[in-house]
Amino acid sequence: MESQDIQVDAEFSSAERDAVYKCIFNRRDVRGQFLPTPIPDQVLARLLGAAHHAPSVGFMQPWDFIVVRDRAIKQKVRDSFQAANLEAAGMFEDEKQQAYRRLKLEGIVEAPVGICITCDRNRTGPVVLGRTHQADMDLYSAVCAVQNLWLAARVENIGVGWVSIIRYDDLREALAIPPSIQPVAYLCVGYVSHFFRKPELESVGWLPRTPLSDVVSIDCWRGQDTSDPLFQYL
Repeated sequence: MESQDIQVDAEFSSAERDAVYKCIFNRRDVRGQFLPTPIPDQVLARLLGAAHHAPSVGFMQPWDFIVVRDRAIKQKVRDSFQAANLEAAGMFEDEKQQAYRRLKLEGIVEAPVGICITCDRNRTGPVVLGRTHQADMDLYSAVCAVQNLWLAARVENIGVGWVSIIRYDDLREALAIPPSIQPVAYLCVGYVSHFFRKPELESVGWLPRTPLSDVVSIDCWRGQDTSDPLFQYL
């Protein structure tokens, strides 16, 4: 569906509202469940269109999308991941390191498509509306594009995995990204055998989910007055 065909000013029905929350709560970071099934180009275009409609500071739209299908390029990205992953494992100690080494943290070669989202920090010139006092707002905008793509993929029953254990310069080399462009995310994208009921790291006991009430404050940092009526819903 083309974006201009969507009535963007329409109110959402309760069913549509519930579908949005269902998508958010069922989004998963996928590593090991990718299928070789190709993603139809029209579906991939919908995902990219959703990413391209993310909010951006000063409407600068700083992102570019590199769609990776070539297996040799994927392998180069994976080699870079493996080098960084070996270093990362050494940063943990004892049982945590053992648990880390058991985790599968990427599906670079298995996923039929990789998508690298970048940020052109100079796209609309040196002064950007809304970035005058918070210089990283362009990077945050690119991350919004990542989230848009991720949620759109989930409603298409497509899995996404963000590979963050990799050096930016290695991504630049593998994908011929100019030095002036900042890589933001390398995503593994594809249909999957299944989605986990809970986030995988939560399921294996790496960390628990933090209660919402622990991270909400009223009026000031750690202003957690539980007598505030909001807390009965958290």
